[in-house]
Amino acid sequence: MDDPVLVTGATGRQGGAAARALLAAGTPVRALVRDPGTAAARALADAGATLVTGDLDDPASVTAAARGARGVFSVQMPDLDDLLGDRELRHADAIAAAVREAGVAQVVHTSVSGVGELGHPGAVDAAVWGEHMAHYWRSKAAAEEALAGAGARWVTRLRPSGFMENFVPWSMYLAGGDAPRLLLALDPDLVHPFVAVADIGAAAAAAFADPDRFDGVALDLVGERLSYRQAAAALTEAWDVPFTLTEGPEQARAEGLVEAFVQSHAFLDAHPRAAGPERAREFGLDPVGFAAWARTVGRPQTLRRPSAR
Repeated sequence: MDDPVLVTGATGRQGGAAARALLAAGTPVRALVRDPGTAAARALADAGATLVTGDLDDPASVTAAARGARGVFSVQMPDLDDLLGDRELRHADAIAAAVREAGVAQVVHTSVSGVGELGHPGAVDAAVWGEHMAHYWRSKAAAEEALAGAGARWVTRLRPSGFMENFVPWSMYLAGGDAPRLLLALDPDLVHPFVAVADIGAAAAAAFADPDRFDGVALDLVGERLSYRQAAAALTEAWDVPFTLTEGPEQARAEGLVEAFVQSHAFLDAHPRAAGPERAREFGLDPVGFAAWARTVGRPQTLRRPSAR
């Protein structure tokens, strides 16, 4: 247990949360970074992580970083500039190969809530939702399987719901201007699950601390289920500024929501997720609720969308 855990995506949201939670628990962290000179990388080093330079596009560098690690925290992101590309699965394969070749004993992989149902071939109708949406879910499922089949003794799949941090500026949810307004094309009264990023890190640290208990577990991570209208009310109270929201896709389009998000919001409405926080609590986790998270974060200095230049 004194050997380090290799954290991929360490300068990102989920990897950063995992690194911080592991360090807080006294677990040595080896953070995979492309550039150790960035502010985010230096902050990890200052917190006690050992930086190792590598790139998921360079599998040999990932394998080198994994040697001597007792576990790997695995996270990948799709290429938003190439929605039909293979970057996510390619990166998952690179981590899986590193786990296999370096003999890593434990993998904690983070994916997305709903992948168990929507990641199967044919589960998402490309004729209705577009090939890119079907590809997104298939890629998530394939990445999970790549890591699960990498030969590690213990494997845990974390499946976080929508990030509460997506409400913090700059946010895809916020319209332009000084007044905070949620730009939504979905039903504002339909309930959705949300989780704080810190709770993803806490779940990862718990899994690395107790491999046997978390082995084979696919764990949806949810702090609270609530509607966007309820979220706006909670932000209004916590940040002492009145939030409003758009009502329906036409208004959202008119106020600047790009078509890709209009479509993704319609997909969320059509595929509601039933996961709640109860499952995480069965494993001793205590994910934060939305209002408490908003109070902890505090009101941002600005709620204005940056101007395009």
